[in-house]
Amino acid sequence: MPPRSRTLTSAVALAATAVVLAGCGNSPDSGQAPAAEGGVQLVADGKLTTCTHLPYEPFQFNEGGTIVGFDVELVDLVATKLGVTQEIVDTPFEGIQSGEDLNIGKCDVAAAAMTITETRKQNFDFSEPYFDATQALLVKGDAGITGAEQLAGKKVGVQNSTTGQEWAQSNLPNSELVVFEDLGLLTTAAQTGQVDAAINDNGPLLDFAKKNPEMAVTAEFDTGEQYGIGVKKGNTAVLEAVNEALATARSDGTYDKIYEKWFGKAPGA
Repeated sequence: MPPRSRTLTSAVALAATAVVLAGCGNSPDSGQAPAAEGGVQLVADGKLTTCTHLPYEPFQFNEGGTIVGFDVELVDLVATKLGVTQEIVDTPFEGIQSGEDLNIGKCDVAAAAMTITETRKQNFDFSEPYFDATQALLVKGDAGITGAEQLAGKKVGVQNSTTGQEWAQSNLPNSELVVFEDLGLLTTAAQTGQVDAAINDNGPLLDFAKKNPEMAVTAEFDTGEQYGIGVKKGNTAVLEAVNEALATARSDGTYDKIYEKWFGKAPGA
């Protein structure tokens, strides 16, 4: 559950269930699309439209022209339940976390590795939690920085409107915070020395360090965060479909398989 902005300038059709579009979804005032399975009303006929903000690897990112990731596969389960295909809209994160994108009918759900917070719960409804997360510290492997106490006087990169930014503002009063609009800019800044360290969710930072061995995650801060999928306030039909798909995935082992695919280990391991 953070603006992080990088929007596409044109629509690109992809040969997969996940399609990235730059434009908005159908407005609620432009006429309703036919209902999906179970009478669930969606903003576009035959599609479950998802708002996200790219890149946020391994949750959602572009790989060879196709949007893939952990969140993408979970939402695909919801789309399958509804008898439709998933379509992904890459949009600035501020419009997601404020609830604006859901309110104007740009999308049916927001899936953006988004932490459930009290502030965001005022803007839209969250699904049941689907992922446990915390904040982490990314540095160059030879930096010798292993904790928050060593960040005083240092430049620390954070991502705009994220819980990582909030954590740094509260816990690093003597650091110079440098704000970046998306994860890619943040990790690149840490890698190239524009900043001494970066703070963000542990999942994407661990993934980045794994793929870039000169980098390291040297500390994690127990913030007890959980991710949820957002739906427009009062849209109980879509919310129930999301929760039912997540519950089924957990009970039949599908969730564990998707988790291990993207994180290389079983949940909790």
